[in-house]
Amino acid sequence: MKTLEKIQNKLKQRNYSKNTQNVYYSFLKMYAKYCNEHNLDAKKDASPFILHLIDLGYAISTQNQAINAIKFYWEHILGFEPKFITIDRPMKERRLPPIFSLEEVAKIFDCTENYKHQMVLTTIYACGLRIGDLINLKIEDIDGERKTMHIKRGKGKKDRMIPIPESLLIKLRVYLRIYKPELYLFEGRAKKGSTESVKYSASSIRSFYKNSLFKAHIKKKATLHTLRHSYATHLYENGINLRSIQVLLGHESSKTTELYTHVSNVHINKTPSPLDFLKK
Repeated sequence: MKTLEKIQNKLKQRNYSKNTQNVYYSFLKMYAKYCNEHNLDAKKDASPFILHLIDLGYAISTQNQAINAIKFYWEHILGFEPKFITIDRPMKERRLPPIFSLEEVAKIFDCTENYKHQMVLTTIYACGLRIGDLINLKIEDIDGERKTMHIKRGKGKKDRMIPIPESLLIKLRVYLRIYKPELYLFEGRAKKGSTESVKYSASSIRSFYKNSLFKAHIKKKATLHTLRHSYATHLYENGINLRSIQVLLGHESSKTTELYTHVSNVHINKTPSPLDFLKK
């Protein structure tokens, strides 16, 4: 069996997400090609390849994905002991994400004229969802009686329960009466002649979201994930403790959730400037 085929099978056996499978496979193909072209042993030092990625301008997060892929190959295909596998990782950057104000969130919703589109963005913000959570959400995952949403097999293959505000439930009931989805809460267009339910396209959501930002005159470099960041930040600013936010977001580490203490304006607005002391 060819090595790349073995890698594909091993990734499936270990139940990696489809996205991770594709990323690892792609990087290992690049790594194999680079080693072949430069007469390097792919079983030894990966540093030249990582330096090559740096020269090409790959982001630190992408470099780390490449390192993870190579470590997977060395450990699970070649059988190397993890304690003997060492690849220098780049120092992490600590960049703070842009955050919408409450007024900006309201503007985005107001500028989203299509009701279905508006409900997609509202649900992402109201429940702090990742795009993958949203498009995989089924009607059966919404419990109107308990006012909860069941996120199944989210990032890291983890399930979590999220509270749904009453205001969102009311809007979702209206949405369901109008659009009548059959399986997924938000469905895309099925192929001509097909009756199969289709997930909403992530690229379509990003497209109309970008259009809404333009109409709302919001010039922040904000991705769709900014709605999730804003959800967490607004919860923190309104007194919800970090542990609760960590559970709602599905973060494995509390350090990830602590990011929102740095972008929140609670402490910032309460901290005076020495200039204020001079005035006194």
